[in-house]
Parts: sequence; C-alpha cells; structure tokens
Amino acid sequence: MSLAVVQTRAQLGISAPPVSVEVHLSGGLPSMSIVGLPETGVKESRERVRSALITAGFDFPQRRITINLAPADLPKEGGRYDLAIAIGILSASGQLKGWKPTPDLEVLGELSLSGEIRSVRGVLPAAVAAGRLKRTLVVPRDNAEEAAMAEEVEVLAPVHLIELVEHLLRRRPLAPVVVSESDVGLVDMPDLAEVKGQLQARRALEVAASGGHNLLFSGPPGSGKSMLAARLPGLLPDLAARERMEVAAIASISGRDVRPACDGVRPFRAPHHTASAVALVGGGSHPRPGEISLAHQGVLFLDELPEFPRRVLEVLREPMETGEILISRAMRQTLYPARFQLVAAMNPCPCGYHGDGTDRCLCTPDQIRRYQQKISGPLLDRIDLQLHVPALPPDALLAPTQPGESSAEVRQRVVRAHERQLVRQGCMNRDLGGTVLEQVCGLDADGRVLLTRVMERYQLSARSCHRILKVARTLADLAGQSRVEAAQLLEALAFRGCVDDADAG
Repeated sequence: MSLAVVQTRAQLGISAPPVSVEVHLSGGLPSMSIVGLPETGVKESRERVRSALITAGFDFPQRRITINLAPADLPKEGGRYDLAIAIGILSASGQLKGWKPTPDLEVLGELSLSGEIRSVRGVLPAAVAAGRLKRTLVVPRDNAEEAAMAEEVEVLAPVHLIELVEHLLRRRPLAPVVVSESDVGLVDMPDLAEVKGQLQARRALEVAASGGHNLLFSGPPGSGKSMLAARLPGLLPDLAARERMEVAAIASISGRDVRPACDGVRPFRAPHHTASAVALVGGGSHPRPGEISLAHQGVLFLDELPEFPRRVLEVLREPMETGEILISRAMRQTLYPARFQLVAAMNPCPCGYHGDGTDRCLCTPDQIRRYQQKISGPLLDRIDLQLHVPALPPDALLAPTQPGESSAEVRQRVVRAHERQLVRQGCMNRDLGGTVLEQVCGLDADGRVLLTRVMERYQLSARSCHRILKVARTLADLAGQSRVEAAQLLEALAFRGCVDDADAG
C-alpha cells in the first residue's frame, strides 16, 4: 500500500481554507474514487487526471485508487484539485523517485486532457493564505501574476504537468514568479473640469468622496446626473493595503482582473435597472459575489433608481448598514464584504420634467407620487446627500468651457480630509457610531436647538439625524475645523433638503 498527501486550498467566499489531498493506492480491481464531499466538477477530475497522466507519458496505476479531500465537511467544487490529485498519484505510485510531498508546498490548478495546466478562480486568496505560512504555491501560468501580488509567498507557474514534475525532481527548476511594475499612473478617469456649472452638485461630490457618504441626484433628463456620478471615482483616495487585498480577492473569485485593485484603484459598478436581487447581492447554487460586493470599497452607481424593482432595492438596506452580505443556502453560508458607496440618479417624475420651470411635464400628481414612492422611506433614510440637479440654461450650456477645478485639485482636499478622519477615529465618517459619534460630532447649544427644530419640522428619524451629523463632520474636516459649527450643520441640512430660507435665517 502507498499513501501520498498533497496540500491545496479550497474557495469559500473570499477565504481559502486548506485542503489535504490524500491519495491511497491498494490492491483490488482497478478503480478510482474520490471522497470528501466532492461536487460534480471534482468527480469529473478522475477522467481529466487519468488522460493527462497518460498523455504526458506517465503510467496510470492499475490499482484501487482512493482519494480523500480533507476536511470531509467542506464542500469542494471545480477543477482546482486536478493538479494536486495528479501529483499525489505520481508520488504514491513511485513515479517521483526521490521526492515526497511536504506541507511547505501547495498545488493549485486544473488539468486539460493533454496535461496543460489551466487557470482557476480564487488564486489570490490562496496565495495570501499560503504567504502567511511562508509556503510555496504552484499555480497555472495564467494565474501567476495574480498570485505573485500576495506578500511573502513564493509562486511557481508551470505551463504543463511535465514542467512541474521536472521541477520536483530537480532536473529543471522553475524560477519564482516576480510581479511586474504597476501602470496605475496610466489609469484614465473622467475629469471634473469637464463639467459645466453645477457648483452645488460638484460640492456634493467632494463631500461624498471625503466622508464616504451615499448620494442621490434628482433632476430632469440631460442635467448631467450620470456625468457627475462618473467623476466620483477620480476624487476618491487610493485603497489602503488591507483594502486592496479585500477588493482584489473579490475580483479573483469572480474571474476578473485583480491588477486595478492591487494598484489602489477603487471599483466603480453601474448595473442596469433590469438587474435582479441576486445579481445585486450575490447568490446562486454556488454563491458568487454580486454587484454590491464587486463595488466593495468603491462606488455602486444606480442610474434611473425608481426603474429598479422595489424588492430589488430593498435588499440593499442591510448591507448599507453592516458593510457585508451573508448568503445562506441549504448546504452552506457565505459571507462577502459589501462596504460600498451608493450613488444614485433619478428623474422627479415619469416624464422627467416635473419642477423644471417649464410646462413640459404632463404627469398627474398621483403619477408623480407613485413614481417617487417606488423608493422606500427606509432606503432614502440611508442616503446622506439628496440633491436636486437643475438643467443648465441654453446660454450656459453653449458657452465656451471655462477651466474649472480638476479632479486632481479636488482630490487633494478629499485626501487631506480623509487623513484627518483616520488620525482622529481610525475610520471614515460614514462608519461613525455610538459614543464615538457623539464625541466627534458634538454640537453646541445653538446647534442642538437648530437640529431639534428641524427634526420636529421634517419628522426626521434618529438615523437621519446621525447621518446629518456625519455629513456636518465631513464638512468641518474639509474646512480644517476641529468642531462642527453652525455653518457646517446648516450646509448638511441643506444637502438633506431640510433647510429653507426661514431655517437659514
């Protein structure tokens, strides 16, 4: 009897739990069985591994082969275990003379029938986990650059099974993969300088970027709502090191390019209004991340907000508060991070022209009410900045573009405000809560009187009150002030649509 144990890793959300591939050869009728809660894709590896070994010139043992994927209570899916199974069979059958599997080597990859090693999803989380243990990780060549972005891990990337065997037998050692230089400076983003007018909307973008606040633009068609929203990513600070790995891990398990995240670029997702609830939050029989997780630490832009089905929008409420989404299925639960910044745009009525100062709107009051009620109160409660964006008059629209502040100039102020928040409380203002919120956003006596009067007049909830305080704190950070003063509170109330001339006076 012969036994070989090869180390690999599964995929569970954005984590990569270890899996031991135990290959046992014994007497009896030739057969090959895989145990350890394998799903269909794993069971099919029997034929892939058998054909790959024979095609590559190795002997496939005519014995009883039992393969156990431990731990047995962890579901296994996909072809990521093929390469580990093949190496285990070669080792157990004595075809790798002088080499035995060690815990310091982890193997990941799918095999083609010719023995070529094909790419798999979720390599970056596996590389990060292997790096924590100072282990060497073998991955497909197509995943090499992604894996090498993890720290403290040696990455080997053979193209074919034979290359890996030659390396293990020390005949032709593989050189460790080295990640190439970043091209993050070449990332082209829309510039705020291209926006004509809309000074209040530009100010709202700056505030939203500085504190991570949710933002809603409302206005007639063609007023520039989508154009403004597309310029928010260019104002945001780069991702921190920990955030980069989180965002890159989500991209990895989704089969997307991880380089932008590793370079510090925040994601920008803009799903169509026909997207389903599962498309937004994630799911499926094998849970995959949805749009809110793909927008983690970045921007989720929902254009034509009332056109989304209401039941789809309601699933955003919990992750907007918690910053994560738990997807539960009969066999498993998967937790994905979802700390996104919501930016939405909508028309004020079905035709879009209500309140634009013209008589173009033909919608009845009932139609307008039903259209606006497609967005529930609890969802609006979670949107910090709610701004009307008027259409530009023809003379302003056709006038030559005057050079305004660029995204780079505004971003400098945003970065300074962001740094003040991290130094003071260790998080962005949007994440403030509890006693820290009271300490950081404390008002003087006049400010408390003003806020109390506005809350009573507009019947604001406690959540709305807290979000107004957070916006006011961000405005104070932009002004370089240590305390929230009346000017910042009034501006925060104005961004909420809660201040008129009487209040301001």
